[in-house]
Amino acid sequence: MLGTVLLVFHIVVSISLLLAILAQNRSSGLSATFGGTGGFYVEKRGAEKVLYRATQILTGLFVLSSLGFLFV
Repeated sequence: MLGTVLLVFHIVVSISLLLAILAQNRSSGLSATFGGTGGFYVEKRGAEKVLYRATQILTGLFVLSSLGFLFV
């Protein structure tokens, strides 16, 4: 029973994490390293900040649910 609940939770977190990662803006990636724009620090604001925090939280939940499978 607990294993089934953990599996469903893990699948929901996995899909949510996938969507959160894919929804993020990728304009300031490695292009800044090779001479592209982004040579200055810009603070995340609004929806971008919320999405970034949600990605961090979902990553933590994913790791915890993965470790939970060790004990179930």
